[in-house]
Amino acid sequence: MKNVKIAYIGGGSKAWARVFMMDLALSEGFCGEIALYDIDVPAAELNQKIGERINQSAETVSKWEYRVYTEIGEALDGADFVACSILPGTFDEMQGDVHLPEKYGIYQSVGDTVGPGGVLRAMRTVPIYEEFAREIKKHCPNAWVINLTNPMTACTKTLYDVFPEIKAFGCCHEVFHAQEFLCCVAQEVLGVARPARSEMLIDACGVNHFTWITEANYNGNDMLKVLPEFIDRFYEKGYCEHIGVAPDDFHNDPFRYGNKVKMDLFRRFGVLAAAGDRHLVEFMNPSWYLKDKEDADRWLYHLTTVDYRKQDRINKINYSRRVADGKEAIEVKKSDEEVVELMKALLGLIPPKVSNANTINVGQMAELPLGSVVETNCVFSRDSVKPIAARPLPKSVNALVLRNALNIENTYNGIKHRDFREIFEAFVNQPLCSELTLSDAKELFACMVHATEQYLREYYSLDGLIL
Repeated sequence: MKNVKIAYIGGGSKAWARVFMMDLALSEGFCGEIALYDIDVPAAELNQKIGERINQSAETVSKWEYRVYTEIGEALDGADFVACSILPGTFDEMQGDVHLPEKYGIYQSVGDTVGPGGVLRAMRTVPIYEEFAREIKKHCPNAWVINLTNPMTACTKTLYDVFPEIKAFGCCHEVFHAQEFLCCVAQEVLGVARPARSEMLIDACGVNHFTWITEANYNGNDMLKVLPEFIDRFYEKGYCEHIGVAPDDFHNDPFRYGNKVKMDLFRRFGVLAAAGDRHLVEFMNPSWYLKDKEDADRWLYHLTTVDYRKQDRINKINYSRRVADGKEAIEVKKSDEEVVELMKALLGLIPPKVSNANTINVGQMAELPLGSVVETNCVFSRDSVKPIAARPLPKSVNALVLRNALNIENTYNGIKHRDFREIFEAFVNQPLCSELTLSDAKELFACMVHATEQYLREYYSLDGLIL
């Protein structure tokens, strides 16, 4: 049994922490310490209690020691892995990110990666990640760093820019859902039992939340050739791929969708967009799929409100308290996430594994700038993550991806230089902002900055907000 230390930055997480802890508890071959660090210490202490309850479960095969740290350096000291999963600011700040642009006719279904909301979230997050990178360099420079925070691309870029020798990658499960969607295609069109996701072999590339599947094979079947029949059958009514729910269950869940945007994009471009529709629509001109609230209904996805997120957070906290206090049973079960499996591959506990990850572009996507962060398949093996050269995207798709990749790079550089003019130019070039006048764009940007200034004052001179 290999003994390791995992430093969990954001260890007061209201949902993902439980997923991570249960996956670790159900994994053989390694154990050790999980160092929980969070600026919200009581939240981390709550997860410590939940971890101890997981240890008591009959299903648990690997017991971990959960310790809460109030100093990030102490949590990082000697860590073999660092998992970063934070909420930059609060949902009050996210309320401004998502809903202030509605005054100007801009709607956002997520608001955490691109668009006006993504830019403001990056402004809060990048400076925090600069500090993380410096602390990791000081306390555990050889640790593998797993980023789970959005905006994924900007966060991962920050880690490498501040600490070039860092061993870091970003993990996102959106591509997994696209694989599950293709498993549904196999079931519906080929007439087979729904395959396991691992049986659906794909090549995917792009930037996080705007990744595309250029090849897909199941048991010798080219699934991109099978897909048109499925689309003809389900385009109008939609199809939800989530395991354990009905294909039309997306109507009842603000985080689900009917994949109609995904199917429409495939009809247009011949490759399959890999992220969920709620993310995809924010990377393109709003007149295509996100003109107004009625567009969301028409295209079978939801504009997830921040009020809903706030209530969902309250529900999760209440559940966590009941579990921690022993007032509610906790079912220890494995998730569909792959983070723990990737950790085992990096430790050499399992054979090399191929999975999608966000890494620095060293040529695996030749059409995008070297040094930017891209999402492609990678080979995970003992102490190694090697990106796999991706099949080129169709030129029309690459043009869409390239615009967003450059916007993300320009947003990052503006934040790095603390230059509001540079950030604004990336802001106004967001596809969702394409119908704004320059004067309205300046007004909206200033309004959004001031709405979150409590979390910006430490890093920016707000007197410099002159556009």
